[in-house]
Amino acid sequence: MASMTNLDLDILRGMKRDKMLPLQKRDQFDNLEKHTQWGIEFLERYTKFVKERSEIETNYAKQIRNLSKKYQPKKNSREEEESKYTFCRAFLTTLNELNDYAGQHEVIAENLTSQIIAELSRYLQDLKTERKSYFHDGRKAQQHIESSWKQLESCKRRFERDCKEADRAQQYFEKMDSDINVTKADVEKARQQAQVKHQMASDSKSDYSSYLQKFNQEQNEHYYTIIPNVFQKLQDMEEKRIERIGVCMKTFADVDRQVLPIVGKCLDGMTSAAGSIEPKTDSKQVVESYKSGFEPPGDVEFEDYGQAMTRTASDTSLTNSRDGKERPTGKSKGKLWPFIKNKNKSPKQHKEPLSHRLNDFMASKPKMHCLRSLRRGGSGPEDFSHLPPEQRRKKLQAKLDDLNKDIQKEMDQRDALTKMKDVYVKNPQMGDPASVDPRLAEIAQNIEKLQFDVQKFEGWLAEVEEKMPSKSDSHRRSGLYESQNSTAVNNNCAQDRESPDGSYTEEQNPETLVKAKANANANPASTTPEFDDEFDDEETLPTIGTCKALYPFDGHNEGTILVAEGELLYVIEEDKGDGWTRVRRNEDEEGYVPTSYVEVFLGTNAKGAMTYI
Repeated sequence: MASMTNLDLDILRGMKRDKMLPLQKRDQFDNLEKHTQWGIEFLERYTKFVKERSEIETNYAKQIRNLSKKYQPKKNSREEEESKYTFCRAFLTTLNELNDYAGQHEVIAENLTSQIIAELSRYLQDLKTERKSYFHDGRKAQQHIESSWKQLESCKRRFERDCKEADRAQQYFEKMDSDINVTKADVEKARQQAQVKHQMASDSKSDYSSYLQKFNQEQNEHYYTIIPNVFQKLQDMEEKRIERIGVCMKTFADVDRQVLPIVGKCLDGMTSAAGSIEPKTDSKQVVESYKSGFEPPGDVEFEDYGQAMTRTASDTSLTNSRDGKERPTGKSKGKLWPFIKNKNKSPKQHKEPLSHRLNDFMASKPKMHCLRSLRRGGSGPEDFSHLPPEQRRKKLQAKLDDLNKDIQKEMDQRDALTKMKDVYVKNPQMGDPASVDPRLAEIAQNIEKLQFDVQKFEGWLAEVEEKMPSKSDSHRRSGLYESQNSTAVNNNCAQDRESPDGSYTEEQNPETLVKAKANANANPASTTPEFDDEFDDEETLPTIGTCKALYPFDGHNEGTILVAEGELLYVIEEDKGDGWTRVRRNEDEEGYVPTSYVEVFLGTNAKGAMTYI
């Protein structure tokens, strides 16, 4: 029995060494757990990358839209002017196409969010749950095999302990049996004790053998079935994750590719808009918009100041010239009254002091509101008299078109209400016919008022069209200027000039008039009473400079003077800050003109400028 027990102990020691090796040989379970966690973190990082790209596209689209909105034309009259030019329309088309281009970047952001970010967010949640489940099963299988291993070790240690106790009991029995001094009862007791120990060792052996067989089966199932299945699921999960990343990367490129055709159309629209620009058409439009309708001035005649210096006072110098030509019209005379200074009051006519007349002139400011409003950016008078003839004609024609549209609109409303009233008359239950009468009366008043405005504007339009020169008139007047250039200068140095409305006025050389006045004083009998009264009542202001008219000015308002473009005048009073400069054409004609209409030469430069001009 002792030899069997020793053999069993050797077997147990060998089995212990052999069975410890599989458990000590660790698998790659922990490494797989780290790798799959890194894969999830990579997927989260890619999702964040796509999200930031989407935000960039959204911000870019927003900035593009703001840029397009910033440079859109404002809703005012200036927009109507700009819409006439092809380059302005092309720029507006470019802005609209740019707005659509921004919309495509918004589509990119939306598709990235819906097709990638949202899908990856849901997939990440499912992936984390799936991975957690697989590793939970793997951990559970590991815990089970480790628990089985611990129970096997426990059975093995118990079997080893029982074998050692049985061996010691056997040795004690043999010792007691060989000792002659020991009683038979002690020997029997030792023998029974050895048998019990051997029985316990035999039972432990049976338990250990059966549990060892069970553990081997579980270990085989763990390493060949459970763990491979868990690893296979993890492998499939990892392959799906990698495949999903590939699909998202493809979608990332397809999202951009899908909008490329529309982006190309936007760029084609910009190119077409650039190609639609017509410089000649725009330049013709500028000519059409700013064509004034004024006839170009004729050649400036030579003024022979030398003849005026060599002349002697005679009956034919000033008096005959006065008798041979008509005096200036009452218009220029009427314009002079606010500026006349009286030294000696004439018994023929009572005149007020200059301060009173200036007060009256200042009180008549509303008569000159057209020029002031034109310079200060106001709306101007109702008849557009502040505009050049051609522009005035266009404005009046546009106003007439608007009035006709309003009349047509009112007439349509009147017809509709008349039909409604007829329906009410035929079917009283639908409404009271008298309830429509107030509205019909109001519409009739509106139509009457609009028709009156139409007549008023048609009259102004007819007046402008009558004053506008035709091509034949232009050629005729051009020939007249040439003939006047070829003729000799008269002794009185009078000049016939054509005003913008086609009438001719006489200009007198101031130096000649001064000499004529001296001659008149020397020969009082040769002058008429009217001529004496005019020069006796006036105190001529000194000339402080000269000016050249840049634009024609009608001079319809009281206190103003008519000037032609390019005409040279004398400045007798500077602009006091109200936008008007007082000028003189000759001793009989002086008045105010807008400062912005003339180029003023004051001081020492005035003579040089006058001589140069």
